[in-house]
Order: sequence, then structure tokens, then C-alpha cells
Amino acid sequence: MKVLGINALYHDPAAALVVDGTVVAAAEEERFSRRKHGKRPLPWSAWELPELSAAWVLAGAGLTPADLDAVAYSFDPRLMPSPEGSGLYDEGDVMRKMYAEKAPAFLAHHLPGLREEKVRFVPHHVAHAASAGLAAPYPTNSVLVLDGRGEAVSHLAGRYTDGQLEVLASQPLPHSLGLLYEDLTDHLGFLRSSDEYKVMAMASYGKPRFAAELEPFIQATGDGGYRTETVDFAEFAPRLRTGAEWTEAHADLAASVQLRLEETMLDLVRWLHGRTGDTALTLAGGVALNCVANSRIHAEGPFDQVWVQPAAGDAGTALGGALAVSEDLGDRTQPMPGADLGRGWTDEEIEAWLTTAAIAYERPRDVADAVAEVLANNGIVAWFQGRSEFGPRALGHRSLLAHPGFEANLERMNNVKGREQFRPVAPMVLAERAAEIFGRGPIPSRYMLFVHDVAPDWRDRIPTVTHVDGTARIQTVDRAEEPLVARMLECFERRTGLPVVVNTSLNTAGRPMVDDPRDALECFGSAPVDLLAIGPFVVRRPRSTLG
Repeated sequence: MKVLGINALYHDPAAALVVDGTVVAAAEEERFSRRKHGKRPLPWSAWELPELSAAWVLAGAGLTPADLDAVAYSFDPRLMPSPEGSGLYDEGDVMRKMYAEKAPAFLAHHLPGLREEKVRFVPHHVAHAASAGLAAPYPTNSVLVLDGRGEAVSHLAGRYTDGQLEVLASQPLPHSLGLLYEDLTDHLGFLRSSDEYKVMAMASYGKPRFAAELEPFIQATGDGGYRTETVDFAEFAPRLRTGAEWTEAHADLAASVQLRLEETMLDLVRWLHGRTGDTALTLAGGVALNCVANSRIHAEGPFDQVWVQPAAGDAGTALGGALAVSEDLGDRTQPMPGADLGRGWTDEEIEAWLTTAAIAYERPRDVADAVAEVLANNGIVAWFQGRSEFGPRALGHRSLLAHPGFEANLERMNNVKGREQFRPVAPMVLAERAAEIFGRGPIPSRYMLFVHDVAPDWRDRIPTVTHVDGTARIQTVDRAEEPLVARMLECFERRTGLPVVVNTSLNTAGRPMVDDPRDALECFGSAPVDLLAIGPFVVRRPRSTLG
């Protein structure tokens, strides 16, 4: 069976392709359109489809829309109540529901040859659940989905056995941990449905001194659900304008809400384990991108394994929808092979881009060693290798790399990216070396979705990647899966004695992650980066002729 998955209604539009139960490709529309998150989650943008990413996943597999057995659309308008019925009183839902109902016609128009009757509506949280429970390497697993909202609920707890989902609990709107966190994001001067990770970073600078006062507003109910009541955040810290300086009170508010989120999630996880007794938990939904909460679930929860979908946000529902429909059509789905599901280029194609750009480039004997040399000399490297990642994390395919041993490099990297100085940067480390440097977290950690304590005797050695609270959001590198990245790390350690390299996403503030060679060249040309490693080639920053 050939199933195309589509996420479109709210934000992070994306397309994914599953053929005979195997994940072939998945990509977010933002990587093609160069619009961050693809679009804003506004009612009048609900009709927009991931046309470019859908066309790419089909073309890459040599398929046309007429070849598809089904298209999974990760929202079911039949489940959507009225604005009053949801308790959100969002009149935009009338428009969203109408556009969702018309999605089969819209898709048939944009994918010529597709018949409308091949489009299947998949409930939003079922698509999220499938993106975790069917994509994870555990045939039987408990699954927890938490996000802002779907059609009528904001949460799903269930269990996958032999590819089939049993739903055990869900939380009706208007109660929503995701929407509450979005409200806080907006209160702190950041962009709702976009910058929630900034709140998590800010929380590390504060103390949760308001947590007890917030508990009546944010708590589990003991039956697999929870309650979130409207909070007047101004009672704790004044509203911040975009770009304004935050204070201790703002950091303490962020820490307090973060703590209540973690405690509520832990309660939900314990309830779910009590119902299933499984050893493995899988997580999806935008809230599952909260790596601090994920780490507490791993450390304090009852499950032995915790697996988080790397594209846990709405983009991942394109993949989950395709997997769910594939199972419904009789295919036995396979775990996703990794996050590198996007576009890639041959060496010949990359060289053609460089030639067209009329830019000086070299082909060193060993690009990994050439990069390690620049990093060891405290240069910054743009690293563009293989297929792009699906999801918001740079995992060694579209990365900015730097030396972790200089405290000033945190400010330097944030300046390169044009972002707030309180934001941390992450380390990548060989999987077999991780345990000696990083503790209290799952190892391996392929997808950078947990935080780990940095060992005390390493904190002064790698200050760039050690956050203010002594933690780091690590990516472990398996040399069998990522041989080029592994060799770069080995060459860097041989020069510096450090088995860790700074890894942050290859983009600048407000821009999607670099995806194709043109994006890489534009980013290299506009940011103070010393070397671009693109395929087997390197492009060096010309030395200034001034002075």
C-alpha cells in the first residue's frame, strides 16, 4: 500500500509517505516555502496545504497522486464541536471545520490524478499517537499524547498492541496543558505556537516559588485526565512586550508553570502505567518536545523505556496519519528508521550548485578531519550532510558546529543565530562516551529530546553546552548510523581532548532550518561562519583584505 500523510489545518504543515508499511520520506513545508512553521495557525490559513513537500515525497519515490492507495489527513472535522461546545469560544473554528471538510477536494485539486474518495480523515490525536506508538521500536507500548488541541480533546492516553490502538483516556477541551503553556509563552513576550521552547529555557533561570499557588489551576484528576483553569499570569509577573528585558519574577513564573506541567505529566504517566503495566512509553504532541519534562518522566516514572517522536509537534501527524491508515489497510508497519527523512543530494548535484554559485570550494581528502581542524581552532562550521531531519532538532545533518570548551562561545553562537542570550546550545557526543560525561537521562539519546546532568568534573571543560542549571540536551551519535559525524567527533577529540562538539540548528532566528544547498550557501554568506562543509566539499570564509 502507498499512503500519503498530510498535516495542514493548524500549523507545521507537512507530508509523509509510507509504502508497504515502511516510512519512505517525511518533510515539513517550511523547508520548501522558507516560512517558519509553514504558516501561522490562523483560521483563514487552514485551507493551505503542504503542496511542495507532498510533491517532493511523491516524486522522490517515483509516484504520482494516481498511484496512491490512500491519503491520510490528520484531522477529522466530524469530531469537531461548535465553538461553544468546545468551551474555547473560538469563532475561527467554524472556518477551520469548513476547510477541513473540503480538504479532499483541495487535495484532489493540488494533486492532479488523486480521487477525493481516497482521502481519509484521521483523528488528530490518533495521528499523533501513531507517530509515536507505531514509529517506535517497541511493538507493545503505552502512548501518551499532549498538545494544544485537536478536534475536541487535548490529550490521549492509550496502548498499542500488534499495531492496534486502544484508547484509555482523553481530556476534553477547554482543558489543555498545551494551550496553557501557549498562553504563558504569549504573556512572556514570545510568539504563541512557536516559541514555547524559550519558556522552558527561561525556566532554568528561575525558582518555582509560585508552583503551590498554581497547583489548583494545573493538576491531574486521578482518572487519566487533568484540569487547567484560566490563570491571570499578571498576578505573578507583568506582561512582557516582545523583546523586552525579563526579570526574576518572569523566570520564576516560567519555572513554576514548568514544574506544574512536569508534575501533571508524571501523574498522567503513572496512571497510564497502572492501566497497562507496559515497560515502554511513547510520547507525541507538542508538549512532548519539553525535554525537561521528558527527563523527569524517564527518571521518576514507572516505565523502563521512554521514546519520544522527534517530530512530536503537528508535523509528525502527517507521518502518524500515514502509518495509522497503512495499518487499517492491512500493512504491518515498521518503526521509523531515523529522523533523516527529508531531502538529500548527490556529490555531483552539490558540486553543480557550488559551480553555479561561482564560489571557491575544495574537496579535502577527509571532510570530517578538515572540519575538526577548524573547530579545534575555535572556528564555527556550517555542516550540511545527507538527508535533512524531520522535526525541529538538528541531528548532525543540518547543524552549526563549534568548540564547546570556551564559555564565550555560547554568546558567540547566539549572536551568530541572532537569538536571545539565555538560550542554551546542545552537545553531540559519541554514544559510547556519553555515560562518562552526562548522567540522569537515557543513553543513547538519538533525538535530543531529554536533558542530562553534566558531570561536575566536565562542566568547566565544556562550558558552552552546560546550561545554567548544570544540564545539557544531548544528542548521542552511533557510529554505525552516523559514521561521518562520528569520525568528525573522533578527529576533534584527537586535537582537543574533548569528545563533545556544540551542535545547534543550521539557521538564523526566525528562519526555518537550512534544507537545500541554496539555503546553505545563503546562510553561510549572511552569517559569521568560518567554514561550510557541504557533502565532501568545503567552502572557506575569505580572509578580509581590509587594513
